[in-house]
Amino acid sequence: MVKAEHSIVFEPEFIQAVTHIFEESIVFNKTLGLKISSVTPECVTGTIEMRHELVGHPSYNRLHGGVISAGLDAMGGVAVLAAIGARHMDEPVAARLSRFAKLGTIDLRVDYLRPAIGERFSLRAEVLRLGSRVASTRMEFLGADGKLLSTGAGAYIIS
Repeated sequence: MVKAEHSIVFEPEFIQAVTHIFEESIVFNKTLGLKISSVTPECVTGTIEMRHELVGHPSYNRLHGGVISAGLDAMGGVAVLAAIGARHMDEPVAARLSRFAKLGTIDLRVDYLRPAIGERFSLRAEVLRLGSRVASTRMEFLGADGKLLSTGAGAYIIS
């Protein structure tokens, strides 16, 4: 995990802007119902509420695997943006957010460990390494009881 200065606290404007980008501006995330719960330099968290439109297996009311992978990918992106934001605290909020325009997924691996059945799911992501061109992340997709359902690993281009 990227070790950020523990004294780094994001401005409310930065957190609000990151949340708006990922919940509203990225329309697919809005379709998924992805909600960002917390954004810190070390870890980001979010939730997805189960809805009929997200069912992947009607007999079991199981969440579609594509929702899981897209959610993990999005959370990896939020984690990278948070790590970049922490690295460039000397820049204004708008300048840090503009760095998001260059962010893109290079590689994504998802391991489905258990069926995702439930009313609400939690997601967590952290950056393992933030290089000058590529960031590596680790993500988790959990049930409402905290049980690990899927894991993800992603690589993102950042420049």
